Order: sequence, then C-alpha cells, then structure tokens
Amino acid sequence: MSVVPQMERPVSNTSRWFRRFFGKMNVPFMSVFSLLVIFGLIIVWAATLESEEYSFARQLAGVGAGIVVLLILWKVDYSVLSQAVVPLLIIDVVLILSPHLPGIGYTSHGATSWVNLGIRFQPGELAKIVTILLMAAVVSRYQGRIDDPKEFFRCVIILLIPFVCVMTQPDLGTGLVYLVIGAAILFVGGANRRLILISTAILVGLIALVFITDPILDNIVGHDVFLKDYQKNRILVFLDDSIDPTGVGYNLKQAKIAIGSGGVLGKGLGNATQSSLGFLPEAPTDFVFCTVAEQLGLIGVLILLGLYGALFYNAIKMINSVESFFGKMIMVGICGMWLFQVLENIGMCCGLMPITGIPLPFISYGSSFMIINFACVGLMCSIWSRDRKQQSKSAELKGKEKLRSMPRLPQV
Repeated sequence: MSVVPQMERPVSNTSRWFRRFFGKMNVPFMSVFSLLVIFGLIIVWAATLESEEYSFARQLAGVGAGIVVLLILWKVDYSVLSQAVVPLLIIDVVLILSPHLPGIGYTSHGATSWVNLGIRFQPGELAKIVTILLMAAVVSRYQGRIDDPKEFFRCVIILLIPFVCVMTQPDLGTGLVYLVIGAAILFVGGANRRLILISTAILVGLIALVFITDPILDNIVGHDVFLKDYQKNRILVFLDDSIDPTGVGYNLKQAKIAIGSGGVLGKGLGNATQSSLGFLPEAPTDFVFCTVAEQLGLIGVLILLGLYGALFYNAIKMINSVESFFGKMIMVGICGMWLFQVLENIGMCCGLMPITGIPLPFISYGSSFMIINFACVGLMCSIWSRDRKQQSKSAELKGKEKLRSMPRLPQV
C-alpha cells in the first residue's frame, strides 16, 4: 500500500512578515508595555474630560509620534554610538541649555525648561536618552570593572555636567533623574562599591552644605542663588505637611484626600471630584497616580502596580539575556530611570517622598514625555533583537566548527 506524501501548504507573504516581525520582538515585554499605554490613555481621557488646559487629542498625538519613533529606533544600530562619548556630551549640553536661548525659551512653573518652536517641548526629556547613551558609552569602556579612583571620578564628573546644566533652569526633578541614570549604570557596570559609598557621602555633604549656606547667600546677593523658595518648601513640607498650607502643603493634602476617597473600587471613570472640581492640582500630570486611586480605587492601583512589576520583571530578563555590554548598560539606564520615576511619583503622592515634577512613565499626560518613553522602548527592542540575531549567528558558527572538527569516516 503506497503512502501519498502530503504537500506542504504555501506560506503567505503576510504570515512570513508576522513571523519575521514577532520573531524579533520580546512578546511578554511588549505586551505589558502596550497594556500600560492603554491604561494610561484611559486615565488621561477620564482626567481631561472637563479640562480646558489639557487635550486628550494631544496625548493621542504623542502616542502616535511615539510609535513612529519606537519603530525607527528599533531599526537603528545602537552600537555605532559606543565610541561617541564627546559628541553625545556636546549634544547633551546643547539640549539642556537650549531653553536659555533668547526667543525660543519658555518659562513654566518657575523653570525655564521649555522650547517653543511652533511646538512646545522639553529638551531636557530628550536629554535623558542622550545621558543614558553617554553614561553607557563611558562605562562600557571598562567592560565591567572600574577600580581606579581617577577613572571612577572621571565618570562622575561627566555625569555631573548635565546635572549642573539642568540646574541652571532650574529643574531639580530632571536633574535627579540624570543622577539616578548615572548611578544605576555605574553600579551595575562594575564600579568599586567603596568608591560609590565615598561619592554618595560627598554628595550628601554637598547637599547639606547647600541647604545651610543658601539662606546666607540669598541675603547677601539679594536673590535666590541655589534653590528657589518653592523647592525649599517642597523639602520642608515633606518633613512637616502643616508648613505652607496654601502652597505645596495644600497639594500634598489634596493628593492624600484623592487617594483615600477612592476606597477599594473607586468612584468610576470621569467621577473623580478632587481632580474634576479643581481641588487636586496637575491631576493628569504630576498627580496622575491620585487620579488612578480616586477613579479606580485600590483595585486600579494594584492593577497599575502589577503592570509595572511585570514590566520590570521582563526588562530584567531581557538585560540578563543580552551579551553586548554597551547594550546592557543602556537597558540598565532606562530601567533605572523608569524605576526612580515610578517610586518618586507614587511616593510623593502618598507623602513618602518630597514633591517634585517627576511624571509617571506611560501614564502621565505629556506628549514629549510619552515620546521619550516610547523611544526608550525602541532602544530596548533594538538591543534585544540585534543581540538575539548575533547569538544565533554565533551558535550557527559554533555548530559548523563542531561539524568540521568531527572525524570523517574512511571512504570505502
């Protein structure tokens, strides 16, 4: 009895495209990222229903532009930047200082951190990515071991350059993000732990010195030298929320009221009285976590925290699977930035951290902020997909070498 061989079904071009596309994608990471973006859009839509200041259409435009940027960076070979330390440093400084240029700089909430070129955006947000690439390029030169104090403090000085530049605006929140990015890359990149402790102690001492001498210098000079009054109030309110009851203290109290009023199930989308009636300031941006808690309650907060946990879990798995040291450092810088922003934003809403203008990744309103986060995802996808491709090529070469080294059977 003869067996008729089955013919293989032809694979359509669409199926091949999907296989090639999803084969280069980390599906768990991208799934969690997509859910976070959708969650954020729902919250921003509800928070901007009765707002004249914020536009949900602009947030959608930011997501659309972010998708384009993500896809472009996904296809770009990031490794060409591993030796571009000086160009990256120059670009970083130019971006951060650009709001000081006459005619294009724009001041908002006491900080000159915006540029108006027909479209208003924050160059400091773009500088976050440049700082990540800069510090990754610097640290990757040492390939996982920085024991020489001179080399370590050289890395620290390079990191302090963008921090000092952004403090001229002044924007302490963004400056802290730069420091956290550098600290995360240095820590994971093999910097000597003793040197890290010494530099941390020096930094804490300098901060204490600034707080002690700032009032004296302000009286001598006649204006704020290091810290603005609102920045000082944020620290003081963190220590005692009864201070500044009509300013920062008021914001913190309203944030706590919004979180508590949501209860377990929340008031429902669009029914957040604290934000819709104007009691909670900056509800779609800085205090968007309070909006989540008020509208969706404890359940919504747990869903959001679960999504962030899944995002970091999958991101860490990606970092551990990458062999390129430069690529690994970029991913560490991105994850360090995201983690600090999440902890700081949620912490300040709950009164556990000082109030800063640090938004919540993928959730807070802001098109430039959203585009930068999408760009970070694009960089991570580029690193992961290229590293997988390189690993498969290496495995294929090893397999061929193994076949060549096997003894051949004698010919009969």
